[in-house]
Amino acid sequence: MQQLHRALIEGQADVPRVGCVLEVETAYPRYVVLDVAGARLEPVVQYLRDLALSDNRPLTCRSYAFDLLRWFRVLWFLEVPWHRATEAETSALVGWLRVTANPQRRRRNPGAPPPGSVNGRTGKGYLRIGYAPSTINHNLTVVSSFYAFHGHHGRGPVVNPVPEASALRHVLAHRDPDAAPPVFRRARLRQRVPSTEPRAIPDAMWDELFAAMNHDRDRAAVLLYVSSGARASELLGVTPAAIDWSRQLIYVVTKGSQEREPLPVSPQALVILASYLDRAGLPPAHEPVFRTRRGPEKPLSYWAMRRVIQRANEKLGTNWTLHDIRHTAANRMANDPALTLPQVRVILRHSDLATTGRYLNARVEELFEVLQAHYNRPRVERSFAPGYDPEDFKAVFGG
Repeated sequence: MQQLHRALIEGQADVPRVGCVLEVETAYPRYVVLDVAGARLEPVVQYLRDLALSDNRPLTCRSYAFDLLRWFRVLWFLEVPWHRATEAETSALVGWLRVTANPQRRRRNPGAPPPGSVNGRTGKGYLRIGYAPSTINHNLTVVSSFYAFHGHHGRGPVVNPVPEASALRHVLAHRDPDAAPPVFRRARLRQRVPSTEPRAIPDAMWDELFAAMNHDRDRAAVLLYVSSGARASELLGVTPAAIDWSRQLIYVVTKGSQEREPLPVSPQALVILASYLDRAGLPPAHEPVFRTRRGPEKPLSYWAMRRVIQRANEKLGTNWTLHDIRHTAANRMANDPALTLPQVRVILRHSDLATTGRYLNARVEELFEVLQAHYNRPRVERSFAPGYDPEDFKAVFGG
């Protein structure tokens, strides 16, 4: 048994991709996990049902289902029943995720940049071939929550197989909201997640990206993104009834609260959107305005819009993402002297003002023109007022 654990951790064995996550017709839960024989895993069904009844969104339940599928694949490989899992199996899960390839990172284009490399134009790194540290930590959180749920009902092992950070729980339980963020050690097996600043698209490269859009639909979409700061999925759900042309507002369903909220947009974005709708035709009042251009007409999906940005990247040699456009909107607003930080927080719908404050940090690539002027500025020559002898200054002050 220990040899199998060690083989997973050292990358000498791989876990078979068996079982699957299936969307079902029931609402509680919306997604279930199937085992090797195609039967539902009842312990997971019970947990996901409780998660859905606790007012979590279906996509959250789907994400948790995939995390639990990875966990059960490790247990099946090690031939350990779920209710007898220990910290040794959790170590095997972490070791496997650290060395195995993430199927979502598979490159179909042989000429694509290697995973983990850095784009020379944007300075952004490409995703690594394996699982990100934040993904591993999220998987541990889900597994810990799964066993805490069953432990509450008297099922599963006596001790949660995922190590907990008791210091973190203690600090958060007594935290003063006005105090500085506390410092605490990570729990065992948790990965170190590097802190990165939001990356906005510099103005010159933004002009290139916009010029690479070859249709009014795509031009309108990127302009609405950068002027409103809307998230990718929020904007793609905008309907004709959600556009206030006279007040230059669009209404989106917010990701977190699911509330319908107004967002201001630029006049240029609305002009191009009107041009697109004039040619494509206005869909029904409660259908999304952004539609596919080829094949049967249907709403434009997130993956289709993502592909629009990818085609532009291939043309420009960049690696921008849809979320980078939201970062660009936030960066422009936060650094506009006419807007206050609380106002920007309301527009971007951040829950914490500190999140908005992260966009006040300037990046070197955004200061290119300022730095060039600094480098080319002539050196200041020392001069003295008439009537003063330079030798007297040298005798007194030296130099």
